[in-house]
Amino acid sequence: MKKPKWVIEKERGKRAAAAETVWLFGLHAVRDALMNPARQRLRLVVTKNAADKLADAIAEAAIEPEIADPRKFPAPLDPGSVHQGAALEVKPLHWGSLEERCMGVPGRRPVVLLLDRVSDPHNVGAVLRSAEVFGALAVIAPARHSAPETGALAKTASGALERQPYLRVTNLSDAMERLRAMGYLLIGLDGEGECTLAEAVPTGGQAVALVLGAEGPGMREKTRETCDLVARIPAAGGFGSLNVSNAAAVSLYATARA
Repeated sequence: MKKPKWVIEKERGKRAAAAETVWLFGLHAVRDALMNPARQRLRLVVTKNAADKLADAIAEAAIEPEIADPRKFPAPLDPGSVHQGAALEVKPLHWGSLEERCMGVPGRRPVVLLLDRVSDPHNVGAVLRSAEVFGALAVIAPARHSAPETGALAKTASGALERQPYLRVTNLSDAMERLRAMGYLLIGLDGEGECTLAEAVPTGGQAVALVLGAEGPGMREKTRETCDLVARIPAAGGFGSLNVSNAAAVSLYATARA
């Protein structure tokens, strides 16, 4: 019996995901990945100098490094990647379900970030770094039209990629509805918001999901409609704007202080 088209496509997607690997680069990103027991590591390429600097992490990971000539570095990285003599091929991390990661912990307000089509890996890396600093439970983004796990993202995240859950979901609006069912208040961030963020964040310990759109277009209409309310970060004199990573950091700080 011939398999339905949707079954064939699903199986093809699973095979592609199983074959997917990521090259991380840079001493900091590679060290953190080597020290992360959840990482599935495949191949480590280092110069002699980098191997000496990473000796403790290499021993911890129990991986055999390939010592490379710095003038002919063999890892398949994009031209211009500042690898510092270290590159590590890994499988993408799997963080589990949204419900598992966003359930919260006793004594602390649960906070998550949702990114609507933020595709620049440097922006997402910076957001992950801020999310880790301020204790966000997860950063959530759509699987399509958002930055995947890459070496550039990991380098900008400065180690946060190994510790800060980054969940990529099939449908962002559905994920928002699931968070609402868990008790989250969904606050969209937009320069034209009807209230300030300080006014929007509830007092007490209610869970908060902060929703940010891509620079320029902002949140999509469906995403905006799914929010409980839309707030703004007030600007002095009513001019100027923050990029998405800075807006995420300010929003997390304001929510933590509420």
